[in-house]
Amino acid sequence: MRYPSGVYRPSLALLTDLYQLTMAHAHWRRGLDPEQEAIFHLFFRRLPFGGGFAIACGLDGALDYLQHLRFEPDDLAYLETLEGTDGAPLFEPAFLERLGRFRFRCDVDALPEGTVVFAQEPLLRVVGPIFDAQIVETALLNLINYPTLVATKAARLRLAAAGDPVVEFGLRRAQGPDGALTAARAAAIGGCEGTSNLQAGRAFGLPVRGTHAHAWVLAFDSELEAFRAYAEAQPGNCVLLVDTFDSLEGVRRAVEVGRELAAKGVALAGIRLDSGDLAWLSGEARRILDEAGLVETKILASNDLDEHLIESLRQQGAKIDVWCVGTRLVTAFDDPALGGVYKLAAVRRGDGAWEPRLKLSEQAVKTTTPGLLQVRRFSDDRGFVADMIYDELLGIAGTHEIVDPMDPTRRRRLHAKMTSEDLLRRVVTGGEVVAEPVAIATARARAQEQVERLHPGVLRFLNPHAYPVGLELGLHERKTALVLAAREASSGGRRDD
Repeated sequence: MRYPSGVYRPSLALLTDLYQLTMAHAHWRRGLDPEQEAIFHLFFRRLPFGGGFAIACGLDGALDYLQHLRFEPDDLAYLETLEGTDGAPLFEPAFLERLGRFRFRCDVDALPEGTVVFAQEPLLRVVGPIFDAQIVETALLNLINYPTLVATKAARLRLAAAGDPVVEFGLRRAQGPDGALTAARAAAIGGCEGTSNLQAGRAFGLPVRGTHAHAWVLAFDSELEAFRAYAEAQPGNCVLLVDTFDSLEGVRRAVEVGRELAAKGVALAGIRLDSGDLAWLSGEARRILDEAGLVETKILASNDLDEHLIESLRQQGAKIDVWCVGTRLVTAFDDPALGGVYKLAAVRRGDGAWEPRLKLSEQAVKTTTPGLLQVRRFSDDRGFVADMIYDELLGIAGTHEIVDPMDPTRRRRLHAKMTSEDLLRRVVTGGEVVAEPVAIATARARAQEQVERLHPGVLRFLNPHAYPVGLELGLHERKTALVLAAREASSGGRRDD
């Protein structure tokens, strides 16, 4: 589904950095609108959380943005007020008129939401007029980076929970209303089974879950009175927070209410632990509930959970049925930025041929790969084997050899008879969205199926195995030649001895 109307304004044209429009203005002044075409790729350089994989997310919002991208009259009126350091208007009236006629005209290929992705692989490829492709850079990064980060975190939480439900509880700790909405959707794609966020529930059709706060208990003269009142108001949805004073005494009082509900033919849905030694308390709580005959009552846990703590608690034998994760999910607490980038990879010359372009850096990881890049994933009957980044303009050499972009001595030859699939798929043609909306449940199922096809070593939280991703041999050789030529040109022909 696309983002529902009303979540954002009809157009987000000003959701961008100033330099995108100053560069567009300079392209316009040079007469490169609309003649020159370019290729851009959106990718990230390092996997988040020290992990072995990421989950692509955010495409739905990106497509909604591109579909409705317009500079409205009030946008242009604001831009007209901007001044340079000399006090003169920053933009000429004729350029603002051009923005008023702007309609996105590029082709876009993208990884479907829920696809497992790795560093250096394009999540998005934009091909078309450089004027258009440059304008959308900041917004596309904003709309892809954060959802990918949260979806990845949710997938890791799901792995740690080993089949137990994980619920997103982060609204009050999220970075504003938009952060909360985006996180709830991305968490659902990554593997969460519900959210506490009613706005997200309505906007995206997500299951909503919740209990009550400590304030509910403190509003009564006794904990038992509070539990009874809540059970009377919510008999079919009664989850009691038991740690306001003493967790195990709270469990015993919840048992009293559970028995009273059972006498009315209703089951106590659950109890929630929110502090203390969750491994020990959950075990004791399970024993108390079971001895009282409340074997169907679930134990929920919260309290700054993340994948590492969940994994530890499970290894300790914690009797927790549902994991409620807030702060460390929606804020991506231990790695709060994906670091995605959007880089120019080629421009089309006047004769129609594509001319590769690359950015050099003293750091190998920041030297970009030129071309019209595609990702081909190879599989066998055990799962995913390796990914090849190749240039569609060059094709693939018969050897099917890949070279590690960070270490050219690491190479691997892939069998052409392996099952393979190209991952980037056309979603926008000439500015028109051609991809059908994808349900969150579909993207979530894709993420789970793809994670299950990774080697268990890649899924480790500590020192995961590096999944093989490499440049196709011909692409590697051309990139190397271009790097050497560029370094020689930048040094004026001098060579380092």
